[in-house]
Amino acid sequence: MMPTVLEVLRKTAEFLGRKEVPSPRLEAELLLAGALGCKRLDLYLRFDQPLTEAQLAPLREQVARRAKREPLQYVTGRATFLDFTVACDRRALIPRPETEELAELVFSRVTTPPATALDLGTGTGVLACAMARKWPESRITAVDSSKEALALARANAAALSLAERIHFATANWFAGMPEVEGGYDVIVSNPPYLTEAEWAEAQPEVRDWEPRGALIAEENGLAELHRIIEGAPAHLRTGGLLVLETGPTHHAALAEMVAKIVTPDGRPIYISTDSQRDLSGRARFFLATRA
Repeated sequence: MMPTVLEVLRKTAEFLGRKEVPSPRLEAELLLAGALGCKRLDLYLRFDQPLTEAQLAPLREQVARRAKREPLQYVTGRATFLDFTVACDRRALIPRPETEELAELVFSRVTTPPATALDLGTGTGVLACAMARKWPESRITAVDSSKEALALARANAAALSLAERIHFATANWFAGMPEVEGGYDVIVSNPPYLTEAEWAEAQPEVRDWEPRGALIAEENGLAELHRIIEGAPAHLRTGGLLVLETGPTHHAALAEMVAKIVTPDGRPIYISTDSQRDLSGRARFFLATRA
């Protein structure tokens, strides 16, 4: 006798629970809905539906991968960001809710579409794609030091019909980055900012599967943030905005960094800074405006 949707859900959730997968029932529903090509809530209308071997085979393979604590987004090959979906695999970090907040913060601060915007360390390309969707007339540039991540980002932009709207390039932060006349109006980045200790304490989904180099930074997580803050003025227009996702303990040190960046005659290069908290109340976003 063929098992029903409800029976498969129960067994899958129990199995994932034994493997200490967080929210095992929810994840079982998401995996089964994906295998059946339906919405998760539609499963509740199909509890009595028998499942064929052809339907169960791909589900078993995905459940086995998730049981090894491979992230759900890598197992399914997709991730949702704001109101769109992108392909997602081990070439880049999985888009986080905090980075959605970063995008929304940028859109709330930049009320007039900018002429130019730059996404540093684009990864899956979600920030660049979000900006291209929000600002159809803006020139968006996205760079990453990983050619593999850039290939993924390009594919995501193409799938969203944004390939002609975003210029992708290989660059190590500002080294090798495409220049635009007059500089960029907006620079956004979600750089590595975890310490070795924080990475070691992370869940297996993060520690064992996501690209380590996109997570960890030296100098207590500040090294890459420092490089960006130091290098950005040469690429920002007057009045241009730099917006960074950071660790929650970094903002005092970042403010000190900004204060030390001055012209040869001692004038500040950044005229203002701002610290914003994420939805969990942690200091997460650091903003600085070019003089």
